[in-house]
Amino acid sequence: MRTVKIGIIGCGGIANEKHLPALRKVENVEIVALCDIIPERAKNTKKKFGLKGAKVYKSYHNLLKMEEIEAVHVLTHNSMHAKITIDALNAGKHVLCEKPMATTSREARAMIEAAKRNNKKLTIGYQTRSNVIYKYARKLVAEGKLGDVYYVRAPEIRRRGAPGWGVFLNKEKQGGGPMIDIGTHGIDIALYVINNYEVESVTGSTFKKLVGKCNVKGMGDYNDEDFTVEDSAMGYVKFKNGCTLVVEASFLINMETPGCRMFCGSDAGLEMRGGKPVINGERYNEETKEWELYSEAIEITPEMASEVREICKDRTEISFSEYEARMWFNAIINDTDPQVKPEEACVITEIIEAIYKSAATGKTVYFK
Repeated sequence: MRTVKIGIIGCGGIANEKHLPALRKVENVEIVALCDIIPERAKNTKKKFGLKGAKVYKSYHNLLKMEEIEAVHVLTHNSMHAKITIDALNAGKHVLCEKPMATTSREARAMIEAAKRNNKKLTIGYQTRSNVIYKYARKLVAEGKLGDVYYVRAPEIRRRGAPGWGVFLNKEKQGGGPMIDIGTHGIDIALYVINNYEVESVTGSTFKKLVGKCNVKGMGDYNDEDFTVEDSAMGYVKFKNGCTLVVEASFLINMETPGCRMFCGSDAGLEMRGGKPVINGERYNEETKEWELYSEAIEITPEMASEVREICKDRTEISFSEYEARMWFNAIINDTDPQVKPEEACVITEIIEAIYKSAATGKTVYFK
């Protein structure tokens, strides 16, 4: 299998904690360039991961001029995702862009158009769908085991967890707060499992009630005046087939138990408890001649995880990030669709944009 040479644009936390550790485990990938607007960060990343031959740039335009680079990872703050991605696609590179795809639906659609125009692959970093649990949940829904799925709940709740580092609390650079940062994962998993991207309408609310309250250790400190995003946001999404999704996202909220992802169908329901799928349903007891309610935890077997194990060289444990990376480079080498199609990620951006618009106007946003 041939080697894909790549460049990294943005050497902050997401690069050093997610992408670089995963990429170092993929045999057919060579990182040949690093870029950051703070060159010292790129130099530190180069040293940390032993990338002796990698070039370091302050301007991503110079990185894109390297002909040997086949793909780039765009790992900057959200407001730069679209511009850098489009420039990279126009430079003839395949692109993996971190989530969310963009801060506006217009930008997201422009990214898709650039990928098509240049005949290059584009994917977005929603690594949670690499979890075999959600792959199996998608399979259950597709096989009709839940019946007609009509209600989905996607909570991404932190009781106290506002990130005090980076630009997570800066609306101009991020486009929003917890909804666009962590709620985006909940929306992605919900749409992925039910395989439904046909949205009819979105209603949303945002709140800023707990800024200045305590923050958990490890999340860092922040200045109240720098907290320009919401601390909580909620969205009510209605699909064209009548299914409803409720998404909850919060950095700061007075709730100890955040709840779990739920997929409720006419025949059975599926919820995630402690990282394990649980089927909830009813069955007829032949002995008592009565209907009984039951809850049954599903143990993920090697057979269920066969797709993941094959990608991971039959290793029993693999991070979602490594699986994401392997799937991405397999798509480039074999000329197949990436695990996350940009059209799917675009719908997520449209939903988030609509939640914020609805919250600002007090009106439901209807999709064309």
